[in-house]
Amino acid sequence: MTMNPGASPIQPQHEPGRKRPSRLAMALALGIAMCVPLAGAQAATLADIKERGQIRIAVANEIPYGYVDLNGEAKGAGPDVARHIMKQLGIENIQWITTSFSSLIPGLRADHFDMVAAEMAILPERCKQVLFSEPNTSYGEGLLVANGNPQDLHSYQDFADSDHKVAIMAGADQLEMLQALGVPSGRMVTISNNADAISTVSTGRAAAYAATSLTVSELAKQSNRVEAAANFTDPVIDGTPVRSWGGFTFSQNSEDLRGAVSNELAKFKQTNEWKEILNTYGFSDTDATESTHRTTEQLCAG
Repeated sequence: MTMNPGASPIQPQHEPGRKRPSRLAMALALGIAMCVPLAGAQAATLADIKERGQIRIAVANEIPYGYVDLNGEAKGAGPDVARHIMKQLGIENIQWITTSFSSLIPGLRADHFDMVAAEMAILPERCKQVLFSEPNTSYGEGLLVANGNPQDLHSYQDFADSDHKVAIMAGADQLEMLQALGVPSGRMVTISNNADAISTVSTGRAAAYAATSLTVSELAKQSNRVEAAANFTDPVIDGTPVRSWGGFTFSQNSEDLRGAVSNELAKFKQTNEWKEILNTYGFSDTDATESTHRTTEQLCAG
């Protein structure tokens, strides 16, 4: 996350990058403005949430991790699993909030929502700012390139060894990966959300878009002007191939909510239903298995 593993509702029928607010986006924005507390407000406890009968869960509109479709329905690996967990916790109503990926952590810290279901990658720097559940998913990396891959790009390292520019999403952990590989900041183009990636790459503003393999695959389906780079080589940093582990995210004052979610998640991950949810959104059996191989404590320690 790439995180790393965000934005207004994704609308594939519109030209990627054209920021036309939909009715859904405007309604959600109005709802957020009317309902969210001011920055610095105390985060609600699990008991508070149960008493009010509703939890506020944010997504960054990144398929297949967590997004709201054109009908206003929350979908993705994060929301589907979160929906099951909330039912087990006796919380029937969920208020889904969409925001940019880079606003997820600030939003939690300001108590704009109670929880994030964006499968945000669990990273040491993020662990200093927010709490994470145990991992729900794991995923590798990828590159979105122009049709035909005219620059013959197949790894993040290619941008350290050439003058080509690579796009990244604001707040995503691809920034740290590229920096670790020696890619200078002048070769990075920051975009605000995934919907801008297709136009950024197809118009040549950047030679490629660095994101998780699942994000790249979903974007490639939306336009014949781009494709996923074939024969992609995962970045190797400090001798270890990069893989991300995504989890649910909470403010630092929400230990009880985080604990309850992690407990229910551990139970759910023992079922076929959990694995079927991941498979539905394109996660492989390897991704599911790998999600159990690291703990949040290990990931936060680095």
